[in-house]
Amino acid sequence: MQKLEGKVAIVTGGNSGIGKETAKLLASSGAQVIVTARRQDVLDRAVAEIGHGAIGVCGDVADIEHHVEVAALVRDRFGGADIYIANAAVIDLKPSRMVTPDEFDSHFSINTRGVFFGVQTILPVLRDGGSILLTSSLAATKVLDNHTLYAGTKAAISAFARNWVRELKDRKIRVNVISPGPVDTEILAKLGVSEDQRPAFLEGMASMIPAGRLGQPEEIAQAALFLVSGAGSFVNGIELHVDGGMAVS
Repeated sequence: MQKLEGKVAIVTGGNSGIGKETAKLLASSGAQVIVTARRQDVLDRAVAEIGHGAIGVCGDVADIEHHVEVAALVRDRFGGADIYIANAAVIDLKPSRMVTPDEFDSHFSINTRGVFFGVQTILPVLRDGGSILLTSSLAATKVLDNHTLYAGTKAAISAFARNWVRELKDRKIRVNVISPGPVDTEILAKLGVSEDQRPAFLEGMASMIPAGRLGQPEEIAQAALFLVSGAGSFVNGIELHVDGGMAVS
């Protein structure tokens, strides 16, 4: 029996990596999935891969009008949504002394402002008893080299979640946070890891993780499914580390 039959789920940043794998799993579990991304061509490919009637909405989570468009779509076509996963984010690793004001503003606009106003905008069309899941990062609670700016953006959304749990209790909307550790996704290339460097990079990262390897996006998706589905119905206000034990190493 499909766990999410009849549910409507929104996944921001659902075009690659963890977001795409989560969207695929939700869709295969019975949900009507809406995914967002900034580039139409990448979004179109992701929607085709997700299948199951998935819908794509192109836009930037830093733009409040984009959230208004998503909310209007789910209201007009489906009467509302049941699951909202705020996953879209950017990351550029460097020491604090090298961070420019533009880079600071970009990170907080997407990773933090985008989450806050995405939730604010979707709440009027999120059905009572629904579920909100925010994608944070191990970096929000564990000090990692060159992660200061990124860590700050993610720590803020954990604070949002704790407060939203209380704000939304009368509507029985659950709010949780998932914090992945290092995951083997396309983002490695964006961080400047070339194919030649990849084996050494993966080996070095694996040495810091008790599990002895990086995570796979499918593993994060399974944890996300638990938190937003009925299986996690009594789980509210937690930050779940899915990091192979790196948080305690």
